[in-house]
Amino acid sequence: MNLTGSFLDYFIVFGSGVLVSFTPCVYPVMPLTASFIGGINTKGTKLNGLFLSLIYVFGMAIVYCSFAVFAALTGKVFGQIQNNPIIYLIVANVLILSALAMFDIIPLPTLGFSTHHKIKSKNLWAVVLFGMASGLVVGPCTAPVLGTLLFYVASKQNIWHGISLLFVFSYGVGASLILLGTFSGMIANLPKSGLWLVRVKQFCGVILLIAAEYFLIKSGSLWLF
Repeated sequence: MNLTGSFLDYFIVFGSGVLVSFTPCVYPVMPLTASFIGGINTKGTKLNGLFLSLIYVFGMAIVYCSFAVFAALTGKVFGQIQNNPIIYLIVANVLILSALAMFDIIPLPTLGFSTHHKIKSKNLWAVVLFGMASGLVVGPCTAPVLGTLLFYVASKQNIWHGISLLFVFSYGVGASLILLGTFSGMIANLPKSGLWLVRVKQFCGVILLIAAEYFLIKSGSLWLF
């Protein structure tokens, strides 16, 4: 992903987010998102579903934009942190834990909300918080692109430019979730859970382990040199 500082960067960033949005490891979040938005869409209209979905993804944007602020403020320090072997080791361990969750060796964390209880659509803070939690859940899927973006933001040290890029990226990542939230009825057309979903999770687990191996090797090489 080559960013040049032009307006075209926003299209590149958004497109990258959309590609991430339709990766297999985002799929487990889709039914939960559709159920949640459908449960609080008391009006039952697509317009209200779209509005709630946009607020939901705004929660994800808050998480990613906060990373952009940190990267822009720290600047060169952020670059030094990125080259710290301990950071690579921490990232590797987080990826390994995520992979173990995909293999059902350790339980996946819950988002702290029950879709069986109605939440008033006026309580938008609940929607934002749920979106923030979802942003963290799909974090491993965004890691390669997100890391590249944060490194770019750190090099430019422009807070508002960094926030705007990560904001656009967030809505790219949330593209599939916005579609499901708007057309909540699509949940009925999603393939049912079964062996295929287990295989998807295991595939994502393998990808996460490969990424963890990369960071472990990177950490080891930094320790040696």
